[in-house]
Amino acid sequence: MEAEHLAGFGHRPVLLKETIEYLDIKPDGVYVDCTAGGGGHALAICKRLTAGRLIGIDADEDALARARETLRDYLGTAVTLVHGNFSNIDAILSGLGIGRADGFLADLGVSSYQLDEPSRGFSYMHDAPLDMRMDRGAAFSAGDVVNGYSARELARVIRQYGEERWAKRIAEFIVEQRREKPIATTFELVSAIKKAVPKGARADGPHPAKRTFQAIRIEVNDELGIIEGSIRKMCGLLKPGGRLCVISFHSLEDRLVKNAFKALERPCTCPPGLPACACGKRPELMIITKKPVTPSEAELAENSRARSAKLRVGQKV
Repeated sequence: MEAEHLAGFGHRPVLLKETIEYLDIKPDGVYVDCTAGGGGHALAICKRLTAGRLIGIDADEDALARARETLRDYLGTAVTLVHGNFSNIDAILSGLGIGRADGFLADLGVSSYQLDEPSRGFSYMHDAPLDMRMDRGAAFSAGDVVNGYSARELARVIRQYGEERWAKRIAEFIVEQRREKPIATTFELVSAIKKAVPKGARADGPHPAKRTFQAIRIEVNDELGIIEGSIRKMCGLLKPGGRLCVISFHSLEDRLVKNAFKALERPCTCPPGLPACACGKRPELMIITKKPVTPSEAELAENSRARSAKLRVGQKV
């Protein structure tokens, strides 16, 4: 959802045409949008269903409220919306009495609405409480990371999830600043980061806080930790011939998606040279997109936030 353009959740869902084509929608099929957001992809799916059903899931209740508005003509008949995290996809579908689905879509990352809504605390461009929770019912927030983690833990998070070269220095400056009082707002955190990043490094490239904010957001929501297991669950819940579409927005996400797909396509763990497979593991997924699908120039001209989007597709065997 990172590239979804929202004016109060008005949509421009990323890679919409490509995603719908790859889902290969059956009019009477069951489809699951694991990150419903404002309902843009979900609406396009619903328009292709006759006797079919769509399940829309999102951890953000604000997103679900917008999705209800977008999908109002289909609610109660073709559409069921669920507040939850797609890492629990097996329990969610079981609770709805659904055994298998014909297709899954997961649009990873943070939505433009979340970035642009100051009160959510996702953005370094707005002053707000340090929050960054996608599910505002969760107890753990960005404030807990920034004020509770040791310098070593902070450096690990910022380096690992933000790929920030100044991670150790930023962590040290955060710890030093919070000794005076807890860091309570996004601008207070930005101040510590700017002091830590040398002036020469701040002159070029993205905003000096961009990578650190990304890293903390990922840590708060365990965004990377849930990807592999969730993809395995989705694959297990697909009907034969069903499609799994995953859109990612940065290299860390895409690498995990790519590796999860590969492990499902080639699960054999036998050592090389054996005349026949002895581990008994059989392929569960056939990768449809050997290279990720990226936005067209026409889409990028309309929505610059789609630039980093990558779509990978697999089919249940």
